[in-house]
Amino acid sequence: MSSYRTVVVGTDGSEPSLRAVARAGAVAGDSAARLVIVCAYYPTPDREVEQARDELGDEAFQVVGSAPAEATLRDAADVARQAGAKAVDTSAAVGAPIGVLLSAAEREGADLMVVGSRGLNTLKGRILGSVPSEVSRRAECDVLVVRTTR
Repeated sequence: MSSYRTVVVGTDGSEPSLRAVARAGAVAGDSAARLVIVCAYYPTPDREVEQARDELGDEAFQVVGSAPAEATLRDAADVARQAGAKAVDTSAAVGAPIGVLLSAAEREGADLMVVGSRGLNTLKGRILGSVPSEVSRRAECDVLVVRTTR
């Protein structure tokens, strides 16, 4: 495997995505590469923000905006470091996972993207496509697809 300088991986906090983060951390550690962990999210609707404020008061910030994504990124960074990554950066961004990942790879000058594959063999997966297949098709850098359902 060639030596990479910048590796980008996405996570949604799920166990399968954290397995991809661990693999990316190992690759980054072996290559002495910088690892950028990305989490895509959608803004919390105003109705839900108000409900959270009513129920949680001053603690509402923990469940609205980018706070859940930031918490996911902290956990993922720990996983990546345990797998061997030394230089870890994180980025939470509003948008759909594919667009956020591709934008991050371009912005960061990634020479490797790591994505997890859950093996979508459903009709929905075949019609809508999956994150790994779309990222592999559109990325301008190497893509490592990690089988995460084992």
